[in-house]
Amino acid sequence: MAKKGTYVVADNVVTPLGYSTAAVLQEITAGNTGVQVNEGQQFRDQPVCASLFSAGQWSEIEAATAPGFTQFEQLLLFSVQQAMQQANIDLSDDRTLLLIASTKGNIGLLEAGSDDPEGTTALYLSAAKVGVQLKYHSTPIVVSNACISGMTALLVAKRLMESGHYDHAVVTGADVISPFIVAGFRSFQALSDEVCQPFDQHRKGINLGEAAATIILSVNPSGIRLSGGSSSSDANHISGPSRTGAEMAQAIRAALESSAVDAREIGFVSAHGTATPFNDEMEAKAFMLAGLNESPVFSLKAYFGHTLGAAGLLESAVSIEAMRRDTIIASKGYSTHGVSQPVKVSNSTTHSEGIKHILKTGSGFGGCNAALVFSKAG
Repeated sequence: MAKKGTYVVADNVVTPLGYSTAAVLQEITAGNTGVQVNEGQQFRDQPVCASLFSAGQWSEIEAATAPGFTQFEQLLLFSVQQAMQQANIDLSDDRTLLLIASTKGNIGLLEAGSDDPEGTTALYLSAAKVGVQLKYHSTPIVVSNACISGMTALLVAKRLMESGHYDHAVVTGADVISPFIVAGFRSFQALSDEVCQPFDQHRKGINLGEAAATIILSVNPSGIRLSGGSSSSDANHISGPSRTGAEMAQAIRAALESSAVDAREIGFVSAHGTATPFNDEMEAKAFMLAGLNESPVFSLKAYFGHTLGAAGLLESAVSIEAMRRDTIIASKGYSTHGVSQPVKVSNSTTHSEGIKHILKTGSGFGGCNAALVFSKAG
């Protein structure tokens, strides 16, 4: 029996740039960024250049959700509720799956010196609370796989749906930036003190960001299909990617094969593009090894930062919306080519008729890589 298709029927993103995918893409195509220098006691009075929600935005998100939830949980609820308004999906139906992706969850609460660390930071407990609030019929599946958590969650949903276990899946993810997270990236000397520059010669590191995103999948045909995907591990170093790009290329080739799409058919590549020296070089090598030398490439990190576990979902949703509009986004911050491979980094937002397939890539600590192919149906 042929596998069922997996279609995108709704999506939402919540970032400091806006609370819907369309609104955020509008800000992006206008060249705007949510990344700015943030100062204060929260970060030990050391400025951090990041995309963070303002106090006013947190008040809006809190007002739209129920009391008794952490900011991380509020983001998940807010994004799912916005996405559910677009889709006729019932989370109490046992044919509907709920997956929650995050890298750090409530880890920022440890700053307060909690005497019950598991009770405040365990992801499974947050997932259970969110599931009850959303009237989900079971316990949500939690996916925490470094910075490809969101992409991995989409792959898990796709495989469970194709095997006949579910007809619909609500895949959501979020992360909130805390002093703990900032200190971790600062210890790697991986943070940029200005808006990041993926693939550029002068790139200095990443900007962190906080966000939530939700993608709702269904076996019922719709305009966009999650046509293929794969993941791989390069086993190079706990915090450094492969130096050859071979393992990322392996994931890309497997994603293309599973979607029956040739590399030459990819309208654009939405890269992980963190603006660290090693990540961007690795991805550039992987793209060339996978035959993507003619496909435009961009990174979205300079618009809303690296949003950790939400990144794969957030960037997939924005890229899908761009594909719907036949738009190739400018890779903000890029001006002087700074990787060894001649990848075609997009330096301006352009209209390109007939985009039928796009590729989203991601990588993370521990050597994990992921690639997804989204296609226009029909």
